[in-house]
Amino acid sequence: MPLISVIVPVYKVEPYLRRCVDSILAQTFTDFELILVDDGSPDNCGVICDEYAQRDSRVHVIHQENGGLSAARNAGIDWAIANSDSQWLSFVDSDDWVHPQMLEQLYRGVQEHRVKVSICGYRETEGNDPWEKEEFASKLWPVEQYYVEHNINATIAVCKLYHKDCFKVIRYPVGKLHEDEYVTYRILFEFDQVAVIDSPMYAYFVNPQGITKGTWTTKRLDVLGAMQEQVRFFKNNGFHKAYECQCKGFALLLQHMVQRLADKDTVMKKELNVVRRAYKKHLLMNRDAVPFVWENMWFYESAFPRFMNLYWNACGVRNKLKKLMKRS
Repeated sequence: MPLISVIVPVYKVEPYLRRCVDSILAQTFTDFELILVDDGSPDNCGVICDEYAQRDSRVHVIHQENGGLSAARNAGIDWAIANSDSQWLSFVDSDDWVHPQMLEQLYRGVQEHRVKVSICGYRETEGNDPWEKEEFASKLWPVEQYYVEHNINATIAVCKLYHKDCFKVIRYPVGKLHEDEYVTYRILFEFDQVAVIDSPMYAYFVNPQGITKGTWTTKRLDVLGAMQEQVRFFKNNGFHKAYECQCKGFALLLQHMVQRLADKDTVMKKELNVVRRAYKKHLLMNRDAVPFVWENMWFYESAFPRFMNLYWNACGVRNKLKKLMKRS
């Protein structure tokens, strides 16, 4: 009976797939199974997956029509729950790779601290950089503190070991980009503490053809709904530090999106208006956490040009009145 099910969604990653799978099969912790979900990949990924299954009994392959990353992850979760006695789940993206001790250290973390989730660090890379030799140690973190101080790692699906019970009800939203943003925080905030290995044990490949790393598309607006859900969740459940952190993070994201969309080479008026409306709503509903500050004046100019014209005109009138009052 494997203790851990490792789920890898596979789609159009033929040049990188073997590197990913080999790094998982080379783990020092051997009591695991590997679930490869071929999400209708049009290249030879499905064939490569089947080759691994024939060579290694720990490998299971699911072939399905293309449904996106969420559908592929969900298929792996459903298979593990229905067909395996494993107790833990972990996710690896198929163009990434992992440290030989990642599963060992993640499992040690949940066992030592008796928690339901453990997290390791990650590094971004463009190639096969060697892992540095170091001693690994885990420690307990309060969930809210970890979220505030390590926001990116606290929202991605990878770099983690989850107890299977975490996915009794939760699944990834099919058809959404930035699907991690909808799910990971909900799992983490079910608990008071998580085990954390600070060392990077996950190699996040900066793939220019990757889903979230390519050119701008309207699907990138999916993140707005996820961020709005997070802000509401933290506000309604009294996680004040996480609420303030996410309010500011959401504001910065919206500023970045306005800049991208307002660029002369990538004018997308409809999408720009969506982002502007989201920012106005965010300011109105969370004005205590997102103050109107002078340092962001350049942003307001680009995001709301008509409003800022009125604002500056009003400022001019006010200044003239002040001068007249001083004279009198």
